[in-house]
Amino acid sequence: MVVGYFPSYRYVNEYPDRMFRMCDVVNYAFANITAAGTSIISDIPKFDSVYQKAKANGAMVFLSIAGDPTLFASMSSTSGGRNIFIQDIMQKVRQNHLDGIDIDWEYPHSNDGTGQTFSLLMKQLSDSLHVDGKYFLTAAITPGKYAGSIRDGIGNDVFQYADWFNVMAYDDFSTNPANLYQQHSPFSLATTSFDYWINTRGMPKDKCLLGIPIYGRPSGMTQTGTVLTYKTILQQGGSPMSDSAIVSAGGFSNYTIYYNGQPTVKKKAAYARSVGGGIMFWEIGQDADDDRSLIKAACDTLGINYN
Repeated sequence: MVVGYFPSYRYVNEYPDRMFRMCDVVNYAFANITAAGTSIISDIPKFDSVYQKAKANGAMVFLSIAGDPTLFASMSSTSGGRNIFIQDIMQKVRQNHLDGIDIDWEYPHSNDGTGQTFSLLMKQLSDSLHVDGKYFLTAAITPGKYAGSIRDGIGNDVFQYADWFNVMAYDDFSTNPANLYQQHSPFSLATTSFDYWINTRGMPKDKCLLGIPIYGRPSGMTQTGTVLTYKTILQQGGSPMSDSAIVSAGGFSNYTIYYNGQPTVKKKAAYARSVGGGIMFWEIGQDADDDRSLIKAACDTLGINYN
């Protein structure tokens, strides 16, 4: 399984058809939760264009639901709130001919009750989406590296409700000036994440998808304005064969940024195939559209035909 997110602020016509053929699923990002407990799809014309291009190239299309975690908490805290949300979601699924829903609540916690209501929400969504096996349900979750209420906010009971989980095994960066050389998504984070969710927690391995970033982060400095897309890193002289480059952005010059190049992506894809259920990319619009593509590198490793 190869999943790629496509956010509303990207332009579909900038990306060739084969980038959509590389994905089994395109997650449109996002529909945002509202104060009323419903959701609003960002940029409907953009959604329509992503949907049409993905479908024309054989990919399924999911709608990813994100937004203010306090609104998620409020909506899911009561049976009535969950019912309103699910009725709204099912209406959007049917009207837009979607294949599934992805929940990107960052994050339910174990120490404030939201972990329990997340489980209830996922169960009710599963009950509605999985009737006759018609629609899929997925969720984006923490990599699980650090013990605490965020990691523990995902209960084991949720494993049975979702078809798979997009494990966000990235953004493990440092803003400590004394730690200037920390890769935010090393291969070791992939193994740590899968070991935790599959071996320690018992998630079925076919439901565990490894998230891979198509962007870089600096280490030891503020992240505001200094996170660069992979294609921008290449434009500044970065190599697809490396995991770091000297770049300039956000008012900073000649600093080191850390990303995943093609060799690391290939290694992660092979690992995810052997240990888990597949891979997820955040996000398609950050990739190079030529042979330096990270999604292409993964598909080549997995033997996926996209021509």
